[in-house]
Amino acid sequence: MILIQNGTVKPVTGPDIENGRVLIDGGKIVAIGKEVQAPEDARIIDAAGCLVAPGFVEGHCHIGLDEEAIGFEGNDYNEMTDPVTPQMRGIDGLNPMDEAFFEAYSHGVTTAVTGPGSANVVGGTFVAVKLCGQRVDNMVVKDPVAMKIAWGENPKRCYGHSQKAPMTRMGNAALLRELLAKSRNYMEELDAWEKDPENHKKPAYDCKLEAMLPVMRGEIPLKSHAHRADDIFTALRVVKEFGVGITLDHCTDGHLIAGELAKEGRPCLVGPTLGDKSKFELKNKSWDTPRALAEQGVKLAIITDAPVIPLRYLPLCAGLAMQAGLSEEDAWRAITINPAEIAGIADRVGSLEPGKDADIAIYRGNPLKDVQCETLYTLIDGRIVYQK
Repeated sequence: MILIQNGTVKPVTGPDIENGRVLIDGGKIVAIGKEVQAPEDARIIDAAGCLVAPGFVEGHCHIGLDEEAIGFEGNDYNEMTDPVTPQMRGIDGLNPMDEAFFEAYSHGVTTAVTGPGSANVVGGTFVAVKLCGQRVDNMVVKDPVAMKIAWGENPKRCYGHSQKAPMTRMGNAALLRELLAKSRNYMEELDAWEKDPENHKKPAYDCKLEAMLPVMRGEIPLKSHAHRADDIFTALRVVKEFGVGITLDHCTDGHLIAGELAKEGRPCLVGPTLGDKSKFELKNKSWDTPRALAEQGVKLAIITDAPVIPLRYLPLCAGLAMQAGLSEEDAWRAITINPAEIAGIADRVGSLEPGKDADIAIYRGNPLKDVQCETLYTLIDGRIVYQK
């Protein structure tokens, strides 16, 4: 057992606990509060003068698939041979020995949702993983989390120059509609065969359509790369036609259409906002976006899109959003419980509560407010993986 004591405990889903205690056993949080008792042989971590917080959760990145300091050999996140590749699985391209993992968890980021990039109209599935380990199979929190789709400049740039669809935004939408229609038919034929195999023929196996079944059955959403307002609305238009789920990722123009997005009730994952406006779609990029969406009641996550922004700077991004008017409570939720809920993993991570995984960071300072804040400890599944 491990007992963390004397620090300010931030559960995120409840009020801070001054001089609080967190008791850990078997990789789980078993108790939290002021009067938590521990066995005499428990290991004690004295967090006096420190902040005890849940490990940060990154809702959209490419860590492990687009590796640090390698180039071509570490670029495994875009299968640019076909604009429609739902059969790709992010887990199969992920290298947990990429140095970016240590950089992330040594700064308190303990879970990431990572997967294919945005070259293809449909890119494949994202996976949620803990950020410390040697074998990805042992790090998985949930797989799959979502099916990646992309709009706008990236698919057009990757395929249009070869005179291949999509050359236009119309082509992008048409390719997605075609896949969704085929997937719906495949699902209906498969369901009919399973219910009545004597009178219905089993459809021939199709790896692309098989990969889409969790989307069509509402088990996972589409994870929609879209910056511009028109692309966001096209994504919403298409999913309504087929009755499937969606998250709105990047959402660069979100502050311009916050009221409309609030009516839709879909979660928005905003970023990467730190850095330059590297393409036309980013011309409206602003730290105002998180505040504008939160004020409208949109479920908000802040993302790095790592390695676009190194994952260790996730709390810095939340702090910059605070500087632009996002409340501190909303900023903490945007990099902890909200992305966990959006990914369907909030039963395990995203807050400090009994029964959840003991993914905890201890700071000297506030990582959202102080660039000199130091991470003293990081625990993942109750194991100390980093100690300053």
